[in-house]
Amino acid sequence: MKLLTAATLILASSTAFSRPAPLVSIPTHDAFFNSIAAHCGKAFEGEVAVDNAKGPSSFTDKKLVMHVRKCSETELQVPFHVGDDASRTWIITKTGSGLSLKHDHRHKDGTDDASTMYGGHTLDAGFAQMQSFPADQYSKELFVKEGIAQSVGNTWQMYIYPEVFTYRLIRQGREFKVDFDLTKPITPPSAPWGYKD
Repeated sequence: MKLLTAATLILASSTAFSRPAPLVSIPTHDAFFNSIAAHCGKAFEGEVAVDNAKGPSSFTDKKLVMHVRKCSETELQVPFHVGDDASRTWIITKTGSGLSLKHDHRHKDGTDDASTMYGGHTLDAGFAQMQSFPADQYSKELFVKEGIAQSVGNTWQMYIYPEVFTYRLIRQGREFKVDFDLTKPITPPSAPWGYKD
């Protein structure tokens, strides 16, 4: 009898571990995530609204396009094309303790850039229309290693309203913001570097 009980307990516990973990989320994170996912498959053109960097910008006179390319219940892949440069993809993920934003940077041959998968994680509920992603530890260590320690203080923000999506980077002395017009979908670009259509 004891042997049977032990076997039953082992079976029950192994069944519990084999089930996927429940997706834990909160309403503001869900609403934000779902508002972006509602545009899945569509692409939109944007323009730089703020850029206080000194010197010439790699974004000047370039066509800026965001493409809500791939969506699942837990992940959004949003390539950000800058002219012919298809090296950037924003990845927004439900983690069970909030939302994560990562920047997947690739070379034209699809290999990883030295600076890739940097980003941050929400620290609070945020808002249905806006979430902030302060730099995580991986990103801080990467920035120091790559000689751009000033980026350790980065916070990325994303805003979504019915007519506009905004991507914003802020840190002490630095602000960069791009607004995308959600009222005028455009023809989606081809897959970003490192991905397939």
